[in-house]
Amino acid sequence: MNIILPIQKNKTGIVQFCISKTAMQRLLIFMIAGFISLQSNSQDDQRIAMADKHFDAGEYFTAADLYEQYLHPVKKEIPKANFPLNSRRYSQGGNNGSINKLDVLYKQAESYRLANYWPEAAARYKDCFEKDGAKYADALYWYAVCKRSLGEYATAEESINNFLRNNFIGNTYWQEAEKELQTIQFIKKQVTRPDTGLYQIKKTNTSFGTEKGMFAPTRINGNQFLFTSTETDSAVIAGVNPFHSRLFYATLENGSLKGIKPITIQGTDASLNQGAACISANRNFLYFTQWKKENGKNISSIYYATRQDNGWGNPVLLSSINTNGYSSKQPFCSADGKKLFFASDIPGGSGGFDIWYATIQTDGTTGTPVNAGTVNTTGDEQAPFYHGTSSNLVFASNGMQGMGGYDLFSAKMKELVFENPENMGYPVNSSRDDIYFYALEEKELLNNAFFSSDRGSSCCLETYTVIKSPKKKMISGIVRDCKHNEPVADAEVVMKDITGKTLKTTSGPDGKFSFELAGDVKKQIFNVSKEYYNEKTEGTVFEYLNDSDWRIDIYNNIPLCIEKIEIVEKKLVIKAENVVTLYFDFDKSIVRTREIEILDSIYSVLAENNGATIQISGYTDGLGTDEYNRKLSDRRAKACADYLKKKGVESARISFVSFGECCPVEMELINGRDNPDGRSKNRRALINISKEE
Repeated sequence: MNIILPIQKNKTGIVQFCISKTAMQRLLIFMIAGFISLQSNSQDDQRIAMADKHFDAGEYFTAADLYEQYLHPVKKEIPKANFPLNSRRYSQGGNNGSINKLDVLYKQAESYRLANYWPEAAARYKDCFEKDGAKYADALYWYAVCKRSLGEYATAEESINNFLRNNFIGNTYWQEAEKELQTIQFIKKQVTRPDTGLYQIKKTNTSFGTEKGMFAPTRINGNQFLFTSTETDSAVIAGVNPFHSRLFYATLENGSLKGIKPITIQGTDASLNQGAACISANRNFLYFTQWKKENGKNISSIYYATRQDNGWGNPVLLSSINTNGYSSKQPFCSADGKKLFFASDIPGGSGGFDIWYATIQTDGTTGTPVNAGTVNTTGDEQAPFYHGTSSNLVFASNGMQGMGGYDLFSAKMKELVFENPENMGYPVNSSRDDIYFYALEEKELLNNAFFSSDRGSSCCLETYTVIKSPKKKMISGIVRDCKHNEPVADAEVVMKDITGKTLKTTSGPDGKFSFELAGDVKKQIFNVSKEYYNEKTEGTVFEYLNDSDWRIDIYNNIPLCIEKIEIVEKKLVIKAENVVTLYFDFDKSIVRTREIEILDSIYSVLAENNGATIQISGYTDGLGTDEYNRKLSDRRAKACADYLKKKGVESARISFVSFGECCPVEMELINGRDNPDGRSKNRRALINISKEE
């Protein structure tokens, strides 16, 4: 049925006309479809604009989600009865031709990368350069970076080499790609180091569960620690990120953080983030970072709060280390209570963020900041930790050769100056971000230490513990003849430490010997003895340390020389009137009172005859082993010599020799029975006096 209208002007002057009912329906449908299309394009534009806004503000994960809503919108069913037209005309997510979906996909890849969601970023970068390699050549570089971050080093190396082969030197990321290749090669060397077996790395569990990490640990007391983590605000405000970093107490039990509760700081601004904190050595002051985003940039400042009965007082800005327009963050209190270390980009540094320190005053304020010097680079150095026991500064840096992201470095302080930093290596460092190191003062640097890393997470920092078994320590040396400088084989070498613990070995054919060390290498004493040589005792004196082996440190001691006793005949032929005999108690080398009187008489003879010399011969009875008796007889002869030396007789006028159980003067067994009187006569020292004629 058609509706016929007369062709005439109405009162408004508009021409009226006739149209069929079917045409009218089609016209209405066309108008509705056009409206829907315009509405859809408007929604797309708004979604992209909103995503870009979050991206520019540094809220990358939110931006990635909004880009995803544009790229893969939720399709709504359109009733076919009402809209019997081509469905493609009304499909959701269409665009007006001004938005390139690959551009959006690349922006989403950037968002995921900057939010540290590496698998998602890698997949989208790969899609971009595979669909348009000329336009999205940069995506190949970033794909390699993502794969390196995921530990897929072979794929990363292949991709970066492909990027370098197919892009001109003038490419924006050419130099960065060359650095990335060096990083991958550095990683390959690190992961194949033989000493990695000395390390144990373990993730610290939390009662928060696996989805909420805790990082930046510092100890308060005993097994109570202070951590930083994320908390959801109770009052959600539209347009405001409800997630904020906050400080928490936690107790460490059997490798797990338990009893987690928030730290109460009076008067804090709920819109700000708090974290990366420390407590002073006297526990009176809490130093912490507060930060917020301004124009897409985090602006950080360091505050301190004073301990109160019910928590911590109102935050006070540390004016000496904060400068308007710059950021200071991540304070660390030294164990001696003297220094506050922190990271800052204030003027006077080497590049981005530098490591600084300032003196802590008694009222909690700090003095003028001092730049840490050699540890800083043109890149960023962050999260300082100072281990007073070993005088090591540990910090994170992206300005030196590392494994990717932030690596942990250590630098030893000598005479108030830090030495050149060294990469702490794999597996402490990974291809992701490794930061916020903390070790207990009473232990070695890598003995049950903490650090934070996102290596085991899709995005966020979590806390790990590291234990490095100490390298095996050896001390080696050589025994030589003092006169001829030749190696002495089969010499007995005894090493004793200050606790009295002794180790014994024998020099080899080349005179060399070695011991495994358990204590301080500087507090060892050697005793060297060999038949027909004078016994020698002296402390350790090191020539050099050989630490080239990943598993063993070898301390090389200076040669130990012993003097050979020149004996013409074992049985001495002496005149009776020139020989004096001293006797000793069983198994003793202490000079008895009566024998002291004899030695005093000998001293008088030597004092009256300046040219006179003596030879002392030590003997034992037949009980005991040959080796033991030789040493005992040597001690007896030496005891006599030491007494005369103390009275003033020159060493050059005294010589002594030990014969053990040789040459008994009395029988020790009579008819198979023990003869104690005979044995007592054999426990002796003979002193032969040679007078100048």
